[in-house]
Amino acid sequence: MRSARACFILGMAIAGLTAGCASPSATFYTLSPDPSLTRAGTTPPVSVVIGPVTVPDMVDRPQIVTRIGDNEVALNEFARWAQPLKGDIARVIAADLATLLNSQQVSVYDTAYDPLTAWHVRLDVVGFESVPGRDVTVDVLWAVRAPGKARPVTGRSVVREAVSGQGFNPIVAAHDRALASVSRDIAAAVQAGGAQ
Repeated sequence: MRSARACFILGMAIAGLTAGCASPSATFYTLSPDPSLTRAGTTPPVSVVIGPVTVPDMVDRPQIVTRIGDNEVALNEFARWAQPLKGDIARVIAADLATLLNSQQVSVYDTAYDPLTAWHVRLDVVGFESVPGRDVTVDVLWAVRAPGKARPVTGRSVVREAVSGQGFNPIVAAHDRALASVSRDIAAAVQAGGAQ
């Protein structure tokens, strides 16, 4: 009887230790188009192709990278992007531009529309910084090429958005707002080019 009781107690202790050692599961995040965007102007709908998109090697990974000091970053093993960041950025910029330009013909795939009638947008993300509890910064060099034109219109959008709260949801939401500002700059370039 004593040995059965001792085995039971030992089994419970092992179960308790094992439960305490279970690693937390990862949470996956995705960027989203900004729902507050509205049509920006009265130009007729246009076809737009987004891509290529480049991102810095430091953030081109599944883990969300946050800055914790001037020379130190953290790779968050349990806070991850649901898909590659450059694809997520392209998808969100495309959705934002579809709203701003009032066009259902905005795509991240080059084969979707006739290259002779589509605008092309290249995005080189120079910085994609996240500082928990403080702000995010998105720094994007972009080039917009009108259909049939050899020379693109280029620009740079550097946007800082405050992070309103703790955790990763507020960080991702701040990046959504920052990308919406980048999209506004690109939409303005498309509309200015279309008016010429």
